[in-house]
Parts: sequence; C-alpha cells; structure tokens
Amino acid sequence: MGHMKILLPDSVELDITLPAGVTGVVYATGEPIPGPHTDAEALVVWGNPAGQLADAARRLTRLRWVQTLAAGPDAVLAAGFGPEVTVTAGLGLHDRTVAEHTLALALAAARRLNLLVRAQIGHRWAGELGGLQPVRDTGSFRTLRDAHVVIWGFGGIAGTLAPLLAALGARVTGVARTAGQRHGFPVVTAGDLPELLPTADVLISVLPATAETVHLIGSAVLDLLPAHAWVINVGRGSTLDETALLAALRSGRLAGAALDVFETEPLPADSGLWDEPNVIISPHAAGGRPLGAPALIAENLAAFRDGRPLRNRVA
Repeated sequence: MGHMKILLPDSVELDITLPAGVTGVVYATGEPIPGPHTDAEALVVWGNPAGQLADAARRLTRLRWVQTLAAGPDAVLAAGFGPEVTVTAGLGLHDRTVAEHTLALALAAARRLNLLVRAQIGHRWAGELGGLQPVRDTGSFRTLRDAHVVIWGFGGIAGTLAPLLAALGARVTGVARTAGQRHGFPVVTAGDLPELLPTADVLISVLPATAETVHLIGSAVLDLLPAHAWVINVGRGSTLDETALLAALRSGRLAGAALDVFETEPLPADSGLWDEPNVIISPHAAGGRPLGAPALIAENLAAFRDGRPLRNRVA
C-alpha cells in the first residue's frame, strides 16, 4: 500500500508509533481540518463538535476510515460521511472508567450521599440518615447487599460493572438483544421486562443512542419498577424520557435517579431535574478517558492497510 496520512485529535494524548509509510498529523478538534490535510485517508475522532465533524465529512474527499474513541459512534454516524468511509467505535476503551463511575452513582444513591451533601451545605446534622438503621428495609433501596440490579445494555461496560456490584452483594440480571449467560451473569431480552422490572431495586441503562432506543425508557418501562427503585443512566441521554421520569419522581412512583447523560448537554438551567432532591446529576463524567486508545488505533491501522476487517466496525 502507498503512503497514507492519518489525522490524530489534540483532545487526547496518543503515544502511538506509526509504521513506515504512514504520516500522523495532529489536528485541533475545535477547528476545521486545515486545507493541506484534507487529503487524509484516516481520521481519529475524540470530543469533536458536531459542526467540525460535518465539515470534515464534506471536505475530506479521500477519507476511507474514521476511528472514534467514543464507545457510542452516534456523533460520527450523524456527521454525513459517505458510504465509502468505514466507521469504527471505541468499544472497550471506557469499560473500566464508566463501570467505576456507575458504581459510584449506585452507592451514592443507596447511601443517599445527595441528601447528605444538601444537609452539609445547610450545616444540618441529618440524623434521620444516620444512627440505628433497620437490618432489612424492604420498602427502600439503601444498600447493594441483596439488591437486585438490572443492567439494560449488557456489553463490555456491563461486563466490567456486574462483578463489582456482585462483590458488594448485589444480584445482577442483564438485558440484551439475545438471552443467555454473559460474563457469568444471566441475561434476558426486553420481552422479559414486565416480569423482571417489578423485582428490581435499581435499573441501570447503558443503552446506545440509535433510532430504536429513543425514549425507550419511558413511562411504560418506569411504571413497571417498584416505587422504591432508582434509575441510573450512563448510556446516552436520548434513551430516557426525562419528562416521564420527572413525572414518576414527583408523584412518588419512583424513588430517585442518578444521571450522567441527558437529552440536551449541558443540561439546561431550567430543567426540572436540577431541583429534585432525589436526582443525582453528573456532567457526562463517567468516561472521558479512553484507556488503551493507542493500541486500538494501531491494531485497526494495520488491518486497514492490509485490507483486513477492522475491530469495532459500526458502518
């Protein structure tokens, strides 16, 4: 194969040794690709704004491959790259970071850290949350010990998260497109949700943003959960109907929600979610650190040059 150029984002440190015949050019993700580099055949994307990606899709006429370091390729797929461009995602790069943040949200919810922080700001000793506690509090989610945690979207992130939850005593059930055993945990399909969700203490969504998942977690799903359950979303904001969630929280139909992703990001200041005492908000902070990105880029670059199938191909 002849000489090729790969564009690397300035948004992440990439300690990558490129093979002979490949030139790497670091570009600013917030700016249009400079004219002299619109001849690149490969583009690595991380945190690029939508307008910059759309501009690249128009102007990089020799482009044949886009590697996004995000687990969800939705931003790249929406940018308008032609059918001749292969798109590969950053699956696996965020398993450990997102799993850790999700565990933090689940523990914060169970231990009511949100209410403790509110009390601390007001210099109030929240005695109702301390002192002697019931050993078994069946009408409330207060511990991961013996809790039933349902994880919807049972891929690599869930595979890393589930053993952490299990180590703290939780029983984990996965929901995915195909049923069976995965990562050593039972997995069912969405058709089983009417039987499954009434037994859940926590519903964790790691669903991707696709046409099929828009508002998939709406009132029909939320109504299946018991009143003491919490919802945690670390997948994509488009999958959760925030209006339905707010209604469920305000009516007492649902105990709380810990959300890292939102339909509009940043979350608008007038969103009702901000002021709900039992909503924990984190600013799309679960991932943000693609672990192992250089190895994935190098592996796919070698495959691209050899004409072999690329890993994590989505388009």
